[in-house]
Amino acid sequence: MSKLLEIKNLTFGYTKENPLFQNLSFSVKKGEVVAIVGESGAGKSTLFELILQNLKPLRGEVVATSSISEVFQDPYSSFHPSYTIINQIADVVPLDDLEKVLQSVALQKELLFKLPHQLSGGQLQRASILRALLMKPKLLLLDEPTSALDNVTQLHIMQTLMQHLESMGMVLITHDMNLASWCADRTITIAKE
Repeated sequence: MSKLLEIKNLTFGYTKENPLFQNLSFSVKKGEVVAIVGESGAGKSTLFELILQNLKPLRGEVVATSSISEVFQDPYSSFHPSYTIINQIADVVPLDDLEKVLQSVALQKELLFKLPHQLSGGQLQRASILRALLMKPKLLLLDEPTSALDNVTQLHIMQTLMQHLESMGMVLITHDMNLASWCADRTITIAKE
């Protein structure tokens, strides 16, 4: 099975003297969930920036599919404040499967016609997950995707995401070791140096 992401001997730091991680290697195939855990400041979100090629490694290699979507921890930073949710989704993806995916993320359609500040954090995060799923990525990057949600909705959303594994692989950043052990095929711990 072909790899959607391969990280080989990755070393990165904002200064050469103080690397966030050294010689990090892992891969993700279709159907897999890899969880990245570690304390704040260990470089978990920076790893996503490297996967998206927004940052360049000091050493090593990141080879990723070009079909990537991301769900950020803070849903308010994911949407422009002065445009409706539906317009922002329609700007980046066709709305063919909207009804089906809306139902799976437990979001009412009428909420999509509102501005981001008119939704709760949990509703906005579900809208962010909706947009990511409608993009039909091969690789989905999830940065604490359920941190803005209550426990019942967290479980429902993660179950929904897992249903899409036949068509994609996922990398999940989480502080929740229970969540990581429940859904991940492998867990990689990034420790502060």
